Amino acid sequence: MTGSIGRRGFIGAAAALGGAALVGAGAPLAQAQGAQAQQAAWLPRPDTVAIPAGFQPEGIAVSAHGTAYTGSLLDGSVYRFELATGAGRIITRGEGPMSVGLKLDPYGRLLVAGGASGQIRVVDARDGRVLATHQAATGTAFVNDAVVGCGGAWFTDSFADVLYFLPVGRDLTGPGAVPRALRLGGEWDPVPPGGAYWGANGIERTPDGRALLVVHDTAEALFRVDPRTGAATRTVLDGGSVGNGDGLVLHGRTLYVVRNWAYAVDVFTLSGDGRRARFVKRITDPRFDEPTTAAVYGGRLYVVNARFDADWSDPATASTVVSCPL
Repeated sequence: MTGSIGRRGFIGAAAALGGAALVGAGAPLAQAQGAQAQQAAWLPRPDTVAIPAGFQPEGIAVSAHGTAYTGSLLDGSVYRFELATGAGRIITRGEGPMSVGLKLDPYGRLLVAGGASGQIRVVDARDGRVLATHQAATGTAFVNDAVVGCGGAWFTDSFADVLYFLPVGRDLTGPGAVPRALRLGGEWDPVPPGGAYWGANGIERTPDGRALLVVHDTAEALFRVDPRTGAATRTVLDGGSVGNGDGLVLHGRTLYVVRNWAYAVDVFTLSGDGRRARFVKRITDPRFDEPTTAAVYGGRLYVVNARFDADWSDPATASTVVSCPL
């Protein structure tokens, strides 16, 4: 997420099956169910998934089986849906703090950045229960995006020159699961205090898994961050742009930079250590509507539209997640 508070507005298959041999009216139910599963496998995934009205999505996380999750900027609700069908439901009803970036951990939990609340929430991805709420920051803060890697979960704060680290283990509710702040230094461009300027936004890991990548909104730059010291060095870009850079998606050595107000996704090939990035192409789509984050699944890029300029005071306002080729 990026931009001023005001701009955000809140803060065929049937033919293939038709030739299959049929056994007659007494065929076992299991055979019929198998045919239905086969038919479903042939059906194309929807290119556009509708998100419920009154739910302003921002982040996205996708499981290995194609179940996707997004959080609401308006009240922190969490919506789960299937990429195969587009069907879904709200599993966590918001109780105030927004949900911004979110990621799945290895234990089936969603780790949710809480925006201006300064919170990090741990949510059961199966039933939406909030398992723990950690206060990572107080005062002027905006806990924005998340990644799991480099020993745990890392979160950006767009109003402070820090990352928050949460150890990811079986127990994220006890005293050992307290977030700690890592101050950014080195070549990092500091942001003035007070929340008037946006610094750290999207976050990923480097392809070699040894460091973090953070996009700096105001500096319009990508940084490689040492997770032990916080020392940041600028990633050298060979073409392309990370201006208006929001969510980052790493797929192998390919980095997708979602550029919200540019209505585009810039694609780079990274060096293994993340110190260099070669521009490959720019993805644009008429369905992009202030895109914020994305995820890769099944050879497609799934992009979240936050629609910052929409009138979210109208309960009928809605948004989408759209898919496009990689």
